[in-house]
Amino acid sequence: MKNDFLKYQAQTSEHPMLLQVKKARGCYIYDEKDRKYLDFIAGVSANTLGHHPEPVIKAVKKQLDAYMHVMVYGEFIQEPQTDLCKLIAFHLPDSLNCVYLTNSGTEAAEGALKLAKRVTGRFEIIAAKNAYHGNTQGAMSVCGKEEQNSAFRPLIPGSKFIEFNNEQDLEKINCHTAAVILETIQGGAGFILPENDYLKKVNQRCKEVGALLILDEIQSGIGRTGTFFGFQQYGIEPDVIITGKGLGGGMPIGAFIASKERMNLLTCNPKLGHITTFGGHPVIAAAALSTLQTLFSSQLMSETRSKEKLFRKHLVHKHIREIRGKGLMLALIMKNPDVTNHLILTAIKKGLLLFWLLYEPKAVRITPPLTISEKQILSGCQIILDILDTYPEN
Repeated sequence: MKNDFLKYQAQTSEHPMLLQVKKARGCYIYDEKDRKYLDFIAGVSANTLGHHPEPVIKAVKKQLDAYMHVMVYGEFIQEPQTDLCKLIAFHLPDSLNCVYLTNSGTEAAEGALKLAKRVTGRFEIIAAKNAYHGNTQGAMSVCGKEEQNSAFRPLIPGSKFIEFNNEQDLEKINCHTAAVILETIQGGAGFILPENDYLKKVNQRCKEVGALLILDEIQSGIGRTGTFFGFQQYGIEPDVIITGKGLGGGMPIGAFIASKERMNLLTCNPKLGHITTFGGHPVIAAAALSTLQTLFSSQLMSETRSKEKLFRKHLVHKHIREIRGKGLMLALIMKNPDVTNHLILTAIKKGLLLFWLLYEPKAVRITPPLTISEKQILSGCQIILDILDTYPEN
């Protein structure tokens, strides 16, 4: 299987982790030898309710028995799609009352950028340095990391970049700007939180010049930071939000959300201004609906804060310089990249799954399922501490 994986499947990195998965349940993944691994990655923030969550599995099976794909998105009335969009809108401000379902967060970013251009009649997009919004060419055009982008230029023109949390850069947002797109919490850059009412100040500047504010909640949303979406903790209402990852409970989905008035602009001039064949697939929509219903009927969102405190209390070590992030979107910032690599690669041998962040080489990702227990947190923390205790000083 390993040889076939390396031979026939396109690789995304030179050194994949090569864990051969047999099954996954709860907060554990099992390999072909039935060895279990405590999962502190959750499919990179995607498995909100852990692996094989019973409510989601039940919803998927029920929908499979009814129908799968029947028509391109937006033409037929399909109950899972409609109920999902209604539930999302119910838990958002009135100005965010219309949902467009996509296949992924990246596609949601593409749709949001098109919407901003359609609403404003402008084409300039301002994004943050070291941002990550996806890997299609439009999304890459607003990812401020030239190291990632240079091999694929030319990308879509009209993008400019500001430094996250730098208020002086807000002057770059002007009457030519269609939208500012930001991650509510910068992910790939190292789980960097907005400071000093930064998002409020960006929002105000956008209103002054007639630009839209798009907030990327693909990683910080769906309860991961303690509220449905991260922006709800910062006292603002963006014009558009993007979601994905954890929305599907382990199934592939994304969405961009705005007002009905604005979203209607995609239906005309030109007609079919944004279309998708499989976006809002009924089986995937059923999984997402069940995920949100479970989330809203439980204490999982509020519990992320106490679980964060538990991680911060126990992950104190001379090799850990700081812990960034919020809720169960945390990053250990190590002394140097060598410590990071040693910790991640040793942890998998000891039955704990950790992972890197995209741009910050000193960071270790900790984004477990929201269902993780206190006992599992303490167990994983102890493995981390034991590994770091054996790492040499120099």
